[in-house]
Amino acid sequence: MPTPAALKAEILRLTREYSALMHRANRPGTDEAVVFEPGRTSVPYAARVFTEDEVEAAVGATLDFWLTLGPEGAAFEAELAAFLGVKHSLLVNSGSSANLVALSTLTTHKLPTPKRVQPGDEVITVAAGFPTTVAPIIQCGAVPVFIDNDPVTGNARVEQLETAFTAGKTKAVMMAHTLGNPFDLGAVLEFCRRHDLWLIEDNCDALGCTYSLPVARARALGFTENSPDLPADGTHITRYTGTWGDLSTQSFYPPHHLTMGEGGAVNIVHRPPLKTAAESFRDWGRDCWCASGVDNTCGKRFEWQIGELPKGYDHKYIYSHLGYNLKPLDPQAAIGRQQLKKLPAFIAARKRNWETLRAGLADLGDYFEFSLPTHASDWTTAGFSWDASGAHCDPSWFGFMLRVRPSAPFSQTQLARHLESKKIGNRALFGGNLLRQPAFVQLQKDRPQAFRVVGAMPGADELMQRALFLGTFPGLTPTMLDYEIATIRAFVRSK
Repeated sequence: MPTPAALKAEILRLTREYSALMHRANRPGTDEAVVFEPGRTSVPYAARVFTEDEVEAAVGATLDFWLTLGPEGAAFEAELAAFLGVKHSLLVNSGSSANLVALSTLTTHKLPTPKRVQPGDEVITVAAGFPTTVAPIIQCGAVPVFIDNDPVTGNARVEQLETAFTAGKTKAVMMAHTLGNPFDLGAVLEFCRRHDLWLIEDNCDALGCTYSLPVARARALGFTENSPDLPADGTHITRYTGTWGDLSTQSFYPPHHLTMGEGGAVNIVHRPPLKTAAESFRDWGRDCWCASGVDNTCGKRFEWQIGELPKGYDHKYIYSHLGYNLKPLDPQAAIGRQQLKKLPAFIAARKRNWETLRAGLADLGDYFEFSLPTHASDWTTAGFSWDASGAHCDPSWFGFMLRVRPSAPFSQTQLARHLESKKIGNRALFGGNLLRQPAFVQLQKDRPQAFRVVGAMPGADELMQRALFLGTFPGLTPTMLDYEIATIRAFVRSK
């Protein structure tokens, strides 16, 4: 009779064999096992990229049948925090939940009143992007204040920050690094420091991106060292995005830089006490911080007196916040741990794929306006030129965005339809100008004071009307990229 260990080993051996046969299309684009037939095989804008490692990990964790977040989750949280160089990473069930937990954390009564985000307080954000960067602000009773986007970078027009600020009401800035292009962290951080504001980086599209500030400027903001494993050049401090603010968020949905199927994380960058509040909001609002299946880590489970409960009431059932249950499953974390090992290669592939698309379309500038990284002034095949700020960045691109010029003989929609007909996946820039979305139009009718807008939004409208993006994910093969470039070039020639 085989032992349980021998049975498990055989199951996992067969699992790897099955995955190698069944999931060839999901391997990295550099793997010769990936088969692509132009015009017949779809080129998605994003997809899961994995090998038999992830499938084995998921099956192994399922055989152990812990299920709820447990040892794999604890290991993944520690490994992600170590990769980024943050104090803590807290797993949740999606990037949207991560944004909700991050903003909720700043509402805790355990913060000093001047720092606490309370109903009616304002949080500055950006008009064009994904709605769940903004929704938590409203869901927590605060007021989003919208500033415009720069259509070249997709990110905030930071010159509008001071206009958006209201003394005594503005408590935080919450915005995303658009398509993996870091926003102007130097300007945003200086603004936040000047007014003692929180910064939440929505890093869901940007895991592995880096941002560099001149040493003196970075030190003035309180930063003295690089993120782990990032070499120093002697003139800049370089850190991963998601490690400059107070809190940051990640998404592990399949299109993102690594995947757990569903999943996300909240990163507590440098203030460990925020972990307690974040964990409470994630875990039903409880005051207890014991991991699932663990009791009495505080050593006084039956000695607390909190609220109006009787002294000694079981700490595992004391609730300090109106929380949620937003944990992922342990088998998901097992998958994430394998993905994290591949992250450096995934990041390199995204950069390489963006450069391939940019070079292949370089002579179509009469038809398209191309994106640039924040602080970049130009692109050539030799690299980027940078502005006089001394700052620069290195995106791990979520997508390759281009904008159809108003003078082009075709529209964004016509191009998108043509690409779709050729089985090339593409997307608009998420929700475009969110203020035009039906949810926000209705909200303004129902509650005119629910949000505030700083001036007109021409940049956000331009992104909504003229921008689309192609994939850069690491499953793209050279043949797929060549097919995308050839298809766009043929479409332009036909007009």
